[in-house]
Amino acid sequence: MRASLRATVIAGAVAVLASGCATDTVKRGYMPGYADGEVTNKTGELTHFWVGSWTALLVVGVIVWGLMLWCFAAYRKRRDDDQLPVQTRYHVPLEIMYVIVPLAMILALFYHSDKVVTDVTTVKGDADVHIQVIGKQWSWDFNYLDDDVYDTGQHLIDPGSQTAADEVDGAPGTSTALPTLYLPQGEKVQFILDSRDVVHSFWVPAFLFKLDVIPGHTNSFEIVPERIGTYAGKCAELCGEWHSGMLFNVKVVSPADYQAHMDKLREAGQTGELGLDLNRQQHPQAVGAANTEEAAD
Repeated sequence: MRASLRATVIAGAVAVLASGCATDTVKRGYMPGYADGEVTNKTGELTHFWVGSWTALLVVGVIVWGLMLWCFAAYRKRRDDDQLPVQTRYHVPLEIMYVIVPLAMILALFYHSDKVVTDVTTVKGDADVHIQVIGKQWSWDFNYLDDDVYDTGQHLIDPGSQTAADEVDGAPGTSTALPTLYLPQGEKVQFILDSRDVVHSFWVPAFLFKLDVIPGHTNSFEIVPERIGTYAGKCAELCGEWHSGMLFNVKVVSPADYQAHMDKLREAGQTGELGLDLNRQQHPQAVGAANTEEAAD
């Protein structure tokens, strides 16, 4: 027993010392992130919640495992011991603890989960930029509502064919063959999510957040992009045969570069808004023609 206790203390001390030397990735709980800043104004809160949750659960696990191992050692059958141990039918204080402690832990986890989720999903309506994201089989359309321009994409037929040479700014998971969503740094962006056909899910792993895109129902959320860079986006809901190619890029740029991109879309004739009518034409020319006909009607 003394040896087991000594080993446990040493293991705990090593774990504490190692945590002080942990890399930034470990400290973030292996969540996506960067040492030079948070990607959005929400990622820090989400990371803190994740790390706090698994740390608390790990502590509970260590206590439970420790008690189990202690019981195995303390109440093991000894040599030449043929008598049954004392049979206890009930132990009221212990049984009360078994109910109260887990209940308190679950309520605490629920409270913090609800607080974080409510903060992340609350739409205050004071956004600087409004972007409608339209999911379609199997790509994405982006309506930049404030500037009255749009961009459209087509799905990547063979995602496995992409190499590092195809990445945008060297960002893993991105490709020059994918549509790119532009966001201005430091400005609150409201995303308005709609689907043209089936259920999709708008997911940017670097944002640590995703939200379903549901036909006939509009979802929305707000963030402030804070770190300039290029990030990968994808659909997180199995939506059909080419679901794996329903990818997109996200570029967080300066407000000046964002406005320059809006001007570029305007000069390309991509003005107005793409609608929600079912249209599986993936090529920009076809989508533009359909948009023109819709406007004429």
